[in-house]
Amino acid sequence: MAHPTQLGFQDAASPVMEELLHFHDHALMIVFLISALVLYIIVAMVSTKLTNKFILDSQEIEIVWTILPAVILVMIALPSLRILYLMDEINDPHLTIKAMGHQWYWSYEYTDYENLNFDAYMVPTQDLTPGQFRLLETDHRVVIPVESPIRILVSAEDVLHSWAVPSMGVKMDAVPGRLNQTALLASRPGVYYGQCSEICGANHSFMPIVIEAVPLPHFETWSANQLDFA
Repeated sequence: MAHPTQLGFQDAASPVMEELLHFHDHALMIVFLISALVLYIIVAMVSTKLTNKFILDSQEIEIVWTILPAVILVMIALPSLRILYLMDEINDPHLTIKAMGHQWYWSYEYTDYENLNFDAYMVPTQDLTPGQFRLLETDHRVVIPVESPIRILVSAEDVLHSWAVPSMGVKMDAVPGRLNQTALLASRPGVYYGQCSEICGANHSFMPIVIEAVPLPHFETWSANQLDFA
């Protein structure tokens, strides 16, 4: 959950998000070192009084400033490609959930069950109870079991939307007429918040997403109650 004055990412709640945080730190350190080197060179060139009028070229320097950037790019590209393929990989999901974007709410369908679906609307400010977050709480939460691979199918009924939960490292566009898929795995129990991340109209800011990760027995109890209620 983000908080005021926060500068970094939210705490990771999935293995993919942990990998993304590590890659962010890795890339940021490389950028910091390059920036420090460039700043040092600029200061040294401006402040020095030494000149050499006879240096017209230097093969050694040209080799270094050609090979070194190539090595740095490889150091960034390899971890990036690894995470890219890791995010696309979906191995034997235990549960499939279809998320459909509407103006301006989300509807969910647990496709492994015969009749388990619901709409999730934002809870108005005047209806919030103590402990709930304004503009982030929904009347129905997406409940998933902890440490179970989940496949999310994302689409839209009207305009472009985007199903995003930052702490899970998930962001998938919802395109009318197209079915996109992504995967998530909750590392620990908790409630995780997201929002529509594609401008979709006047009430774009009022399409929150709430995921509640619970132990498997609690999920089975919840799903049974939902089926009985339906």
